[in-house]
Amino acid sequence: MDIAVKNRDKKLGMAPVAISLLQKFDISGPRYTSYPTADRFVEAFTESNYKEALEQRRLRSLNQPLSIYVHIPFCESLCFYCACNKIVTKHHERSREYLDYLKKEINLHLDYLGQKQVVSQLHLGGGSPTFFSDDEIQELFNKLKEVFVLSPQGEYSIEVDPRTVDQKRLKKLRKIGFNRLSFGVQDFNPDVQKAVHRLQPFDQVASLMSDAHEEGYESVNMDLIYGLPLQTPETFNETLDQVISLKPHRIALYAYAHLPERFKPQRRIHENDIPSAKNKITMLSLAIEKFLEAGYVYVGMDHFALPNDSLAIAKRQGRLHRNFQGYSTQPDCDIIALGVSAIGRVGANYNQNSKELEDYYDHLNHGRFPIVKGLVLSKDDIVRRAVIMEIMCQGRLDFESIELAYLINFKEYFSSEINLLKNFEEKKFVEFDDAGIQVTDTGWFFVRAIAMIFDRYLQLDQNRKRFSKIL
Repeated sequence: MDIAVKNRDKKLGMAPVAISLLQKFDISGPRYTSYPTADRFVEAFTESNYKEALEQRRLRSLNQPLSIYVHIPFCESLCFYCACNKIVTKHHERSREYLDYLKKEINLHLDYLGQKQVVSQLHLGGGSPTFFSDDEIQELFNKLKEVFVLSPQGEYSIEVDPRTVDQKRLKKLRKIGFNRLSFGVQDFNPDVQKAVHRLQPFDQVASLMSDAHEEGYESVNMDLIYGLPLQTPETFNETLDQVISLKPHRIALYAYAHLPERFKPQRRIHENDIPSAKNKITMLSLAIEKFLEAGYVYVGMDHFALPNDSLAIAKRQGRLHRNFQGYSTQPDCDIIALGVSAIGRVGANYNQNSKELEDYYDHLNHGRFPIVKGLVLSKDDIVRRAVIMEIMCQGRLDFESIELAYLINFKEYFSSEINLLKNFEEKKFVEFDDAGIQVTDTGWFFVRAIAMIFDRYLQLDQNRKRFSKIL
């Protein structure tokens, strides 16, 4: 008999999800923080393409506010599960040099965009952004304010390694201008933490959560990972209870993807310690059940939020968007990417900086943007991006709105995709009517699989091994 994920708070409107369904549709696929996905970027996209995109933005009469992402790659210690672009070092003097180059990159954008472009969203990610000292973070913030206008209603967030901050630092970050935090937790079980080389006691995180609430942060997120070595449904259930007791505004629940052939740190994880697929799905089932019972709204994919959090409100009001950092309340806007390996978007163009620090520095030393690859989107890419993002964010496809915006006949253009969706209709993941396609409450848990139907690149090569499992 299937164990179902039951929602006892009917106001949330979430339907039961059987473990057998979770198992059946736990396939490999993209996360769709962009479409086309970053693995489709090409080296033929160069600095000149990026300059042209910036100039086109500057010449537009009505500019949307910008989003800025800053990648800070440094970490003091190595987490074995990590698949991010990072540099492990205890030499904090390296951050000074990196900051100087970030300022050079900001100045290059000033040359092409002009001064005082409005920014409504800023995110510092990594790595560990709190590897920077408070003074260095303040200096970076000041430089951004010198070039851009930071909207008073903007969202300004920073990823925080709980091992690197205390109440004094949280107070300082709030004073600098950050109004959102994201704590990397992953798991509270000591054995699991030891297995992934990331020791941080529950009491430490609980104290920081209390401090964050006291300092008036508008939203505090916690990152969790299921499928880590030595995790069991029983130990993860305890972690879930501990997380719920801290009442974070948002929870990001990610599946661990073990790809040691691609990510060297993961080679330190013992294969035999990794939970079975059955246990992994059980942990996901437990998490969904417990978070819904605790009053969290299932925003989509791997995100949960309290009903009064801006992310949950945006979901209810149909204003949810998605970018390279995940779900967002901000309108679909251009993203300026700063720092090594950072990915951005300007107009119908995606761009990525060099992944190697020395190469990143070398570009800037020669007065060049450190762009090493990207993509100019075709008309088909743009149409499919709109469709996929509507599915991922709103759970509804309105045929007429797509037809008017892109001058196509939806049912003819996507005839093969509609046929493929019949299987999901039979599973009651989607519903069809003359006006469009609606993702059901159950279908929300499989929204990546639904979106994949419209991915032309997956249709062409069927090579999905490069992606993690969708659950």
